[in-house]
Amino acid sequence: MRGLLTLRSLSVPEIMDIIDLAIRFKKGLTVNYSGKKMVNLFYENSTRTQYSFQIAMMNLGIQPLSFNLAGSSVAKGETLYDTVRTFEALGVDGIVIRHKQDVFYKELETIKVPIFNGGDGTSDHPTQTLLDLMTIYEEFGRFQGLKICLVGDIRHSRVAHGNAEVMKRLGMEVYISGPPEFCDDTGKFLPLDKAIKVCDIINLLRVQMERHEEEMKISKEEYHQKWGMTIQRVGAMKRGAIIMHPAPINRGVEIASEVAECVSSRIYKQMENGVYIRMAVISMALEGKL
Repeated sequence: MRGLLTLRSLSVPEIMDIIDLAIRFKKGLTVNYSGKKMVNLFYENSTRTQYSFQIAMMNLGIQPLSFNLAGSSVAKGETLYDTVRTFEALGVDGIVIRHKQDVFYKELETIKVPIFNGGDGTSDHPTQTLLDLMTIYEEFGRFQGLKICLVGDIRHSRVAHGNAEVMKRLGMEVYISGPPEFCDDTGKFLPLDKAIKVCDIINLLRVQMERHEEEMKISKEEYHQKWGMTIQRVGAMKRGAIIMHPAPINRGVEIASEVAECVSSRIYKQMENGVYIRMAVISMALEGKL
């Protein structure tokens, strides 16, 4: 199957090729695929991923098609396969999909047009991982030996699971921190107040209430006190360390409002880089390189 479904199937050199092309796009490289059409099929809410894919398409001269989930035949019981197969039959040149089901693409193996994973369940979010890696690479010029701490709702985070797998392969040391009920074996546990002193990157994660079967046992105020990035914790960070977050951010929960755009924050740079990463993966897929 063509496109980008997971980074687990790509080698480190292939991942670096994507990042390199994204950096070249950021520096002014232009490519035009006039006449091509792509559609975003988002079965879960999204702002950054959905619209940065759309802007990436427009930057490449591709016509983006809108998809209204509530007004589509999905409401009549149409399956994911049949929806995708319909757009393939209509002549689109690529399909971006976000779905609540883990590894949704397994049922799409006969689809011939490129498919791009915009996030699947709690499993993976490959373009988010790539834009995070691009941001880190621009900041430090390397991955080997860097320490990163993923903080927050690890168990329910496709970002955490996708990032950790690739970052370990790139030679980074991956730690986790957060309430015990939110943690798993994604990385070695570090208390947050220790992590901020030794880690190069503090990667905050949103508390994903929509994926919790029960209400959170800890109040938002207590969470912020124990696991949130406060201005006091920013002051205790390792020199040169940065703060990242896939967004949307919950101000006053995992991050203080004044921290979101502080000098150590790279949150909005991540968003900017998302456009270039998505331009890169679309271009490579249309050229037969993905």
